[in-house]
Amino acid sequence: MAGLSSETVPRGATGLETLPALQHLLTEVSRQNRFYQKKFADVGCSAVPASLTDFSARFPFTSKAELVADQQDNPPYGSNLTYPHSAYTRLHQTSGTSGSPLRWLDTPESWSAMTDDWATVLKAASVTAGDRVFFAFSFGPFLGFWLAFEAAQRLGCLCIPGGGMRSALRVRVLLENGCTVLCCTPSYALHLAEAAREEGVDLRESKIRLIVVAGEPGGSVLPVRERLCAAWNDARVFDHHGMTEVGPVTFELPNHPGNLAILEQSFFAEIVDPKTGLPVSHGEVGELVLTTLKRIASPLIRYRTGDLVRWGTHLHGSTPVLGGGILGRVDDMVVVRGVNVYPSAVDQLIHSLPSIAEYRVTVDSRSPLVELSVEVEAGPETALACEQLLGRSLGLRIPVTPVAPGILPRFEHKARRWNRLG
Repeated sequence: MAGLSSETVPRGATGLETLPALQHLLTEVSRQNRFYQKKFADVGCSAVPASLTDFSARFPFTSKAELVADQQDNPPYGSNLTYPHSAYTRLHQTSGTSGSPLRWLDTPESWSAMTDDWATVLKAASVTAGDRVFFAFSFGPFLGFWLAFEAAQRLGCLCIPGGGMRSALRVRVLLENGCTVLCCTPSYALHLAEAAREEGVDLRESKIRLIVVAGEPGGSVLPVRERLCAAWNDARVFDHHGMTEVGPVTFELPNHPGNLAILEQSFFAEIVDPKTGLPVSHGEVGELVLTTLKRIASPLIRYRTGDLVRWGTHLHGSTPVLGGGILGRVDDMVVVRGVNVYPSAVDQLIHSLPSIAEYRVTVDSRSPLVELSVEVEAGPETALACEQLLGRSLGLRIPVTPVAPGILPRFEHKARRWNRLG
């Protein structure tokens, strides 16, 4: 596996702090973690790396499929644990929307480190002790909800949980409590605004000044941001992203919306070609690969996240950021009559038409020629305008059908608007 060239190493990654943290992680993992002991032995990685280039050249990737298989072979938590089971106090799991869910354990130390990271995200979003933060989601086993709540508490905020409520009730609760910050997915923030309209609630009465979003690419998509601002009385939108497997990863640069800075104190990040695994040149789209520097208890080393990103032109300190945020997923791209179609591109186009309340895409792969079709909650004229926009932008004829308001599903967590047949 080729090492990184000077053109592909993020400038901040050559700093003095990353390599010692990485060497400490690998030393601990090599001593006690059965999953990585075997993985390193299989490829002959018996020594800690002398440099970041050496690390990227010699150490293997970790895939989600490997982790799923390991948990199936070593139920229920797998062998990717650096310490005895008695050391762990938190359990969370992935959504399982693209396969079997992963269960993830944390010690108090690893949980505290991730809470620190979430506090960094909130501080970057200008959240302070004077804010009242409403968390518009049910508190299930997904890691991000709990971390965000505890991080806001750590900052001294008044934290209001919104679990177990219908959307209309959540709107009333956040208004009655004078909430100033809303945390949810971009889709659900739009749905809450829709629920407010249906209830006759004027969101100009809301004190929400900031919407912290995650879970979908929409937070970095300009048309989605504009719709959110308009729906919530010019509230500011702040994007970030993370995963249960690794914790919070990025946060939006306050002066450069749509660009995400990596929490470099907690991650060594690489961007590689999804097919070859080799580093991509600056500005090219590739797959984000992460190594967790502080989550030693349940680490991930060169983890292929499946997120498509590119190094941007802006800097956070000395480190380039992810330009345009999360651009899509490696496994979500659809080839239609020779054209590569990414869900994020379709989402951006559809959301540029503000009269569309919700949409659904159907991918029909039951015949040799893959076909796309779209349903939109809008009138016939808007549906036609959408069809023409998709045709001009993608070079494809994609039929768009109008449907009645409220027909299509709404999502509290990650939106699943793509329906695949075949």
